[in-house]
Amino acid sequence: MIDTHCHIDLYNNPENLVEEINREGITVIGMTNLPSHFAMGYPRVKNYKKIRLALGLHPLFAEHHALEFPRFLELSKLTSYIGEVGLDFSNEGLPSKSIQLGSFNKILKSLRFEKKLFSIHSRKAEKEVLLSLRSFEVKAAIFHWYSGPLKLIEDITRSNYYFSINLAMIRSKSGQKIIGRIPRRYILTETDGPFVEKNGKPVRPEDIKFVISYLASVWSCEYFEADKQIKNNFSNILTLIK
Repeated sequence: MIDTHCHIDLYNNPENLVEEINREGITVIGMTNLPSHFAMGYPRVKNYKKIRLALGLHPLFAEHHALEFPRFLELSKLTSYIGEVGLDFSNEGLPSKSIQLGSFNKILKSLRFEKKLFSIHSRKAEKEVLLSLRSFEVKAAIFHWYSGPLKLIEDITRSNYYFSINLAMIRSKSGQKIIGRIPRRYILTETDGPFVEKNGKPVRPEDIKFVISYLASVWSCEYFEADKQIKNNFSNILTLIK
């Protein structure tokens, strides 16, 4: 199984989660919200074969961007994975819109010629995110927990960008509509744990199996076929950064 967006460091016991991931053989890309968080976590996971830590500058942490950005550039040499980054123009993020735009575009400009895979936050800012990704010719990007307009999905896939699907999406009518519009070859799986819950507890990477089961049902195929599709999709996006 493949979890392309999980905040390992925000679980109550991240050390136990890392051991569980390793034991189960799950491929996980761990997100961070700030470079200082990445710096703390990187030494703890760098030797695990299937766990990769992404370097983040989360849009809702905009008040820290100016101080943390130099470290972002320094640490970007340590990983091929960037996330969580992007824009958030919801009521929560709108007051820091100008800071977010400046930071996001600086990230994309600084890494323009680097082979990086981006996990993107785009709440209420989907069009702006897509414009920036295109402007800086980003090759490999995943729209994490997409909740934007259905009509924009075709534009995103036309740019060869992917979407990561989680349990919250498969449980909601709007999420199901979004999933139904995304071509199979552009779908990946995520937990976004610990922010998504199952039975009152934070989801864990092993819960990706429920997302795969849902995809198998809507694609009218067997579980192993849906699982294989996700693995092929992940292999395809990785070729873009090799």
